[in-house]
Amino acid sequence: MTASRLTHPETLDDMLLFRLWNLTARAGRGVIQMCEEEFGITRREWRMLAELALNEGVLSSQLAELTGLDRARTSRAITSLAVKGLVERRPRPGDRREVLLRLTEAGQQLYERLLPRVAAINRELMATLSQDEADMLDTLLKRLHEKARAMEPGRFASPANP
Repeated sequence: MTASRLTHPETLDDMLLFRLWNLTARAGRGVIQMCEEEFGITRREWRMLAELALNEGVLSSQLAELTGLDRARTSRAITSLAVKGLVERRPRPGDRREVLLRLTEAGQQLYERLLPRVAAINRELMATLSQDEADMLDTLLKRLHEKARAMEPGRFASPANP
């Protein structure tokens, strides 16, 4: 049995992270276009709205962690969403230096209108797989996600320094 090109990549196109990025870029174009043209938000702002819909009252630093973005990008997106009237900042009780984030009513309504549309794009993409394949992909993605979380920066061995 020969080694998989995914486990023993020889080119960029063989690498899992590149292939996942490419899939996300191609399949996500419709989401990005819909967000920007129909709803007036960026994909990053959509991610913030979606996380805040599930995690009301989080700190900006917690939202950065949930979305996988750095704090500066998170801060800019939150400011933009606040200016658009979709997110509000409330001082944390007992510590007014910290601000809790939550969706406004307009933000919640936008989320409720956009989520089914994004879910439809997801369903269309996943329709190419059988239910067993989709279940297996879900299992594999969970395992890869767990491994990625366990990998700390700086722990990658280079070919010259295994």
